[in-house]
Amino acid sequence: MPRSANIEIMIRAATRAARSLARDFGEVEQLQVSIKGPGDFVSAADRRAEQIIREELKRGRPDYGFLMEESGAEVGRSPHNRWIVDPLDGTTNFLHGLPHWAISIALEQHGELTAGIIFDPLRNELFTAERGGGAYLNDRRIRVSRRSDMRTALIGCGLPIQNWKAREKGFTRQMDRVADECGGLRRLGVCSLDLAYVAAGRQDGFWEYGVQPWDIAAGILMIREAGGRVGRLEGDEDLLAEGTIVAGNPDIYDRLRATLLEVTPV
Repeated sequence: MPRSANIEIMIRAATRAARSLARDFGEVEQLQVSIKGPGDFVSAADRRAEQIIREELKRGRPDYGFLMEESGAEVGRSPHNRWIVDPLDGTTNFLHGLPHWAISIALEQHGELTAGIIFDPLRNELFTAERGGGAYLNDRRIRVSRRSDMRTALIGCGLPIQNWKAREKGFTRQMDRVADECGGLRRLGVCSLDLAYVAAGRQDGFWEYGVQPWDIAAGILMIREAGGRVGRLEGDEDLLAEGTIVAGNPDIYDRLRATLLEVTPV
């Protein structure tokens, strides 16, 4: 599969950062960890990976800006182009030695997501997508599932830990209702991979409240290019805005969104 220059730049950045993360993951007990909020940990490994990715992306596209989890926003000389980066999605899994985490990089141009990758280095799974070019897993074309019956659907979710605002949004009621209607409910703890799994047909739907742009940017494009749908429970005007992300294949998306709205406070 031919890849664009932008995708190649992103892959080089993610691959180099993954080598650093893999070394740190092998010595997870030795990591220096600081706390930046309840249930939200940032490690030395996280910061190193972000710096590596920034250097590689800057080398490839020196004029582009950044929106990065740890260092925030940086406007480039080309203000309509920016990278959206999560250097380590699944930090809590990582710090506990749970082998389920990923690197997520997306490119936003003139307000539109145009390219994205999600890399799971431990499984050597590279998800890529470009606007109008489809979605791929290790160069194999992927599509969302065709399952249409909610009773047999596998649904992923994000579980709010010490996030009282999320609980006020009715997450417990949401979870109870969806669990009653679907074939199985999963909480894997890595939003980017959850979205990639929807794109690949491994999960039929997913929802989570309180995600950040770097958690979802690449995954949004991935699902769209795989034939799925993505929206916000609060409205679809700005998918990167604060709110509840909902994703799925076309049939499950409609049913999941309707189910969530039935039990979500206005």
